[in-house]
Amino acid sequence: MAESKVRKKPYSKAIFMGIISIALYAALLMNQDTLNQYFGRGGMYAFLPISVAFIFSYIHGTFTGSFWTVMGVEASKKKREVK
Repeated sequence: MAESKVRKKPYSKAIFMGIISIALYAALLMNQDTLNQYFGRGGMYAFLPISVAFIFSYIHGTFTGSFWTVMGVEASKKKREVK
């Protein structure tokens, strides 16, 4: 008899990352002028938009992955052909 592993759905992770994602977007939209001043300075400040993009990408991606797992959508697992 084969036993299948039952994974708990990441409800708390999805909710937590969703709240952080909303907070990041709200902070970004409420502080656009200040951020544009810093991002437009050039020099070492040019790394700020890149780092902000990575932070948004990680947080939003983690939320999205957890959300779809909670909803029951998983990537298909392809079987390898044995020749």
